[in-house]
Amino acid sequence: MSETKNTAAPLFTKENYKWMLIGAVIIALGFFLMSGGKSSDPNVFDYKEVYGTTRITIAPILIIIGLVVEIYAIFKKSK
Repeated sequence: MSETKNTAAPLFTKENYKWMLIGAVIIALGFFLMSGGKSSDPNVFDYKEVYGTTRITIAPILIIIGLVVEIYAIFKKSK
């Protein structure tokens, strides 16, 4: 009985995984910035704290950039 060995190249290389890790870190940073801090008084609504530039603009942009890096990492061809 003859055995056949699967000698296919791996789907992702070390460089792909490096780019995936970079993308995941960027996405995590975006979610961390979006979460924000805790209010000193829970009975008072602070408009500036909830709707700040970091939460509304910077964090979603970082998440989208991280997703683009992930797509790049998946489709990047090995040399």
